[in-house]
Amino acid sequence: MSHDKPASIIVFDVNETLLDITTLEPLFDRVFGDRSVLREWFAQLILYSQTMTLSGLYTPFGELGVGSLRMVASIHGVSVAAGDIDELKKRMNTMPAHADVVPALSRLRDAGFRLVTLTNSASASSPTPLERAGIGGFFEQSFSVESVRRFKPAPETYRLVAEQLGVETSDLCLVACHLWDTIGAQAAGCRGALVTRPHNAILPAAEVPVPDVIASELTDLADQLVQRWR
Repeated sequence: MSHDKPASIIVFDVNETLLDITTLEPLFDRVFGDRSVLREWFAQLILYSQTMTLSGLYTPFGELGVGSLRMVASIHGVSVAAGDIDELKKRMNTMPAHADVVPALSRLRDAGFRLVTLTNSASASSPTPLERAGIGGFFEQSFSVESVRRFKPAPETYRLVAEQLGVETSDLCLVACHLWDTIGAQAAGCRGALVTRPHNAILPAAEVPVPDVIASELTDLADQLVQRWR
């Protein structure tokens, strides 16, 4: 793959990259007495979604999210009520966009990039979380891993986007705040752009792909993408 070839389609991860998962903190503060348990829950959710894929199994992301909450509650010795599960689902479906999202998406759209999303979450709800957050209109398509029944960073998830759009993976640049996501995208032939939101950073180790673009805010990331490929 030539590094001179511009990426023309920007593929956005959704949870935490575009939508602010810290709005789930009040639930964890109430149930666990510690809002930072949100990070433990989210890490377990990602760990077990990837475990399912590596094991050749599949359970929808939302169901794994509920199960992970029950698991973390068991670890901490607290009980989870039906109302807590309902609150988790409601909060996950109504997360707002980060403050830097609309300016960044506007910049990229105005520069002529095609914008799509790729998420581990199901796409059945209407309105979608992206629409509820007021940013659905920026994207020409939204892809969910549910159609391949494998979670990111499995290569099939990124290839799904390329195949559905009729392009090569080298035409895609995956934007995420999780390095495991950009690693998977780059291993599948895409470019990778990392926004280092709090609790996320690069992994300095041999053979770990370094993202093509790195920034602490999405607006800066968008500027770098425009300068590089436009």
